[in-house]
Amino acid sequence: MILTENGSGRRILNFPAVHPCINIASSTLLSSLINLSDKISNFQHKFFSSNKRNARKAIRLIGLLQPFLHEILENHSNLPAPVTLCFSELHVIFQKLFFLMEDLTCEGGRLFMLMESGRVATMFRVLFRSVASALDVLDFDSVEVGLEGKEEVLLVMKQVREGRFKFEVDDEEVVTCVKKVLNLFEKRVAPKKIDLKRVVDYIGVCEWNEINKEVKFLDGEIGFEWLNEEKEKVGFLSSLMGFMCYCRCVMIEIVDCEEGKSGKKFDARRESEMILSCLNSDDFRCPISLELMSDPVTIETGHTYDRSSILKWFRSGNSTCPKTGKSLGSIELVPNLVLRRLIQQYCNVNGIPFADSSRRSRDITRTVEPGSVAAEGAMTLLAGFLCRSLDNGNVEQKNHAAFEVRVLTKTSIFSRSCFVESGLVPLLLLLLASSDSSAQENAIAALLNLSKYIKSRSEMVENWGLEMIVGVLNKGINIEAKQHAAAVLFYLASNPEHANLIGEEPEAIPSLISLIKDDNKRSVKNGLVAIFGLLKNHENHKRILAAQAIPLLVNILKASEKEDLVTDSLAILATLAEKSDGTSEILRFGALHVAVEVMSSSSTTSRLGKEHCVSLLLSLSINGGENVIAHLVKSSSLMESLYSQLSEGTSRASKKASSLIRVLHDFYERRSSNYRTSVIPRERFIHVW
Repeated sequence: MILTENGSGRRILNFPAVHPCINIASSTLLSSLINLSDKISNFQHKFFSSNKRNARKAIRLIGLLQPFLHEILENHSNLPAPVTLCFSELHVIFQKLFFLMEDLTCEGGRLFMLMESGRVATMFRVLFRSVASALDVLDFDSVEVGLEGKEEVLLVMKQVREGRFKFEVDDEEVVTCVKKVLNLFEKRVAPKKIDLKRVVDYIGVCEWNEINKEVKFLDGEIGFEWLNEEKEKVGFLSSLMGFMCYCRCVMIEIVDCEEGKSGKKFDARRESEMILSCLNSDDFRCPISLELMSDPVTIETGHTYDRSSILKWFRSGNSTCPKTGKSLGSIELVPNLVLRRLIQQYCNVNGIPFADSSRRSRDITRTVEPGSVAAEGAMTLLAGFLCRSLDNGNVEQKNHAAFEVRVLTKTSIFSRSCFVESGLVPLLLLLLASSDSSAQENAIAALLNLSKYIKSRSEMVENWGLEMIVGVLNKGINIEAKQHAAAVLFYLASNPEHANLIGEEPEAIPSLISLIKDDNKRSVKNGLVAIFGLLKNHENHKRILAAQAIPLLVNILKASEKEDLVTDSLAILATLAEKSDGTSEILRFGALHVAVEVMSSSSTTSRLGKEHCVSLLLSLSINGGENVIAHLVKSSSLMESLYSQLSEGTSRASKKASSLIRVLHDFYERRSSNYRTSVIPRERFIHVW
């Protein structure tokens, strides 16, 4: 996928040219043709990674036609129908040429375009034959054009017929070099650096960030073809991606993507907040569902709706615009990418989860397998290379290796398994003791990605990793390293035995509590998630209570406007409330009143948060006695919220809401009949402060 000038997405080597309408004015058609030719001519200043001579020749031929087009525009307000038809055909061809030029010069798709250079040469040949065919039917006697203009047109036609657009020799040689390297990957043989350098120099990707763009582009293409079950194409693209990943790790020593990272992130966020402050968030909601749009699309009337909502409207037999009632001649949906980016920024700034439907193409379940034999070989060779760098390299080399592991394992399940099998985990653990902040952060971030692979977790524990990870959590050089360490503990805690070992580390839970006290949202989030993970082992309940987690969680419920933080806090409180000592502490710090308010509120409580809140209130009612129930019965808004959960909540929330309603009704009936005997033992009653 490439981003065109108007912001719309278009897949590479896909040419959605549009025919001009039948009644288009001659001046409009000619002006548009000239505009297209100008755009094509502007590509002469850009870098072509392949088909260099073919592209230059195409630009020169289009340039020869420009004086002729200008002359026709100046001398004619109306053109005969046959001439208009000729220019309409040229308009379609020029559009395709423009798209082809965009593809040849786009960043990220250079290796792919090189491997398709033979096909692209054929496209040039076909398009210019079409140009010659369109000009063949042009009747010069029906238009006023000078001899010079006519000769230029005839010259173009002659050069098109005589000058072939061929598969260029230089392209062919470099393509052969790429295939040679891929063949070596399949045999698990490391290629020579001189061959890699020849390719990256030829396509002009000599820096880390440039090669990374190639990797991202290929990953996007793989996702598209994977969804369409095009196994052969997935294999081809996976091989190219393996090639570029290998080049990025082995050929590049300086990573240029991190320069000024913190400042740029801050500035970008501040800029986003300024832009969003000028917008009405109601415009981000679908007029049909009234929910935030995840995939906004615009219809013929110019109004925008969420894709799922408008499709449901059309499938119901409606062929009108829901907002205006106007009948639609077409139900074509045009993605509104600008609005989607604004909605995503709005969600990021306000801590709202964004359900990005486009992420379906990046489903990482496809990364369980390498995609091709060559890609598998490239990753295997890379694992060995990175192990050697981490084991024997200097600080810079170790840092670079850890960073590459971090990047390569972010979304690839196969890379995680490959690197764990190669023995990278112990080497990354040793790097956690580094005094270099970047090396420590990259090492713990890499371990975080690897911890998503089950086998790595036991390796971390068996290699004394818990003490080192908790050490980073407690005394990490920067806050990012501490955040990653907390997330690693969450994954490790998925095993109850590991969760107990983490709890036994003296600094583990206190350090997580300190992280939650940080003003940074990500720190709070990671700390909460890790605490929740530790609760899988019952021994940690008392440890978390002893660390004074309850008042901290209650404060988050009171003060936080972040939906996910409220949800996570409720999940922890609900789990702690399952035991009487947890209930006692929760009630002591006034959480009952807060929980009722949260349950009755809709602004900062998600559907899952409501479920946790119902669980919390049910446990408090069971373990807290009649004083708790009496307090809940008095809240009319609570009863309304509980009844809504019966129909709107999840199945679990519905069952728990039903149980709580039954408890409250039983209590109300007993009180109404002056029946004061409790079904709950009196010694379990707890006074509600």
